[in-house]
Amino acid sequence: MTLRQEEVRAKLTSLAEEPYRKFTAGLLPGARGILGVRLPALQKYARELAKTGGYEAPEEAFHEEILLEGLVIGAARLPLDEKLSKTAAFVPKISNWAVCDSFCAGLKMKPAEKEAVWMFLEPYLVSEKEFFVRFAVVMLLCYFTDKADLPRAFAALDAVSHPGYYAKMAVAWAVSVLFALHPAETKEYLLACRLDGETLAKTAQKIRDSRRVSQEDKAWLSCLGSRQA
Repeated sequence: MTLRQEEVRAKLTSLAEEPYRKFTAGLLPGARGILGVRLPALQKYARELAKTGGYEAPEEAFHEEILLEGLVIGAARLPLDEKLSKTAAFVPKISNWAVCDSFCAGLKMKPAEKEAVWMFLEPYLVSEKEFFVRFAVVMLLCYFTDKADLPRAFAALDAVSHPGYYAKMAVAWAVSVLFALHPAETKEYLLACRLDGETLAKTAQKIRDSRRVSQEDKAWLSCLGSRQA
């Protein structure tokens, strides 16, 4: 490891909490070594590292080291082309939903950068790799939820065909977010969409679980019953 990687590991180890390590391990079965550092602490540290030269996780990295690398990319003030280049190099390191979703949430963009980001995401939506797909779908639900985005968002979600659980759950989550924001348009989409039965059922459950959806709209989901059968 480099000196910086050693310093970062020592810092993360000092921030680790054993009860939180056990809690996180229960949420991420199969994840590589977990230290037990809370997300707010990682985000704060990422902002510090972004100001002092960035950070790249070592080859044999703990879960938090990989997540920290992604958070640093999001926190860094970089031209879009450089940020997307670093993102493309980081996405293959994503191996669980926690790294994926926290990374996406931190990748802010300017309104003028929106079209370039969409073009960047398109190949990931149809990837054969589960977490490539999840990355693109979570980016969609984070940053492409305006009414003007709906036609291409719905088309993109319909085009996702990866059979993996985390890809399907991301699609269900995305549709539930769009339903909460644009119920009328999303109802029309759901009645004609090409989502498979499993993803449609997960979508309905996500909508029912949402506190942003009215009881009347949740009741409407019975219209999807025949499609889920």
